[in-house]
Amino acid sequence: MIDIETELSDEIVTIRHPETITTKQQLPYFLGVSQESAGTQHLSMNMVVIPAGGKAQAHRHKGFETAIYMLEGRVQTYYGENLEKSVIHQKGDFIFIPPNVPHQPVNLSETENALAIVCRNDPNEQESVELLDMSAV
Repeated sequence: MIDIETELSDEIVTIRHPETITTKQQLPYFLGVSQESAGTQHLSMNMVVIPAGGKAQAHRHKGFETAIYMLEGRVQTYYGENLEKSVIHQKGDFIFIPPNVPHQPVNLSETENALAIVCRNDPNEQESVELLDMSAV
């Protein structure tokens, strides 16, 4: 573990060839900047892939804001208490999701992956993810 007080006060951290994990939301994720990888105290930045024809499990980020930049693809994000609203995002869009808003992104392509950079004011990234049971909706 990095000693944040002494080692990161004036050092730049580079993460090259980030580790790939499967998130709680069941998506491939390239771990980038976080408390674990860089000693951040207030943010994380990672890259998410929504496979062709794929979607995330419905979820919310308890107490944390999310900013997203779409690199590739078209995604329809369902959101709201019962996922009753939706918006379509595409390459080049900047997206903001307020804390605690239930949402579920769905890749609109059956042949191409959607790719996005995801930033949160949560240095641990996955710890604030709360999966939602939408089977009754």
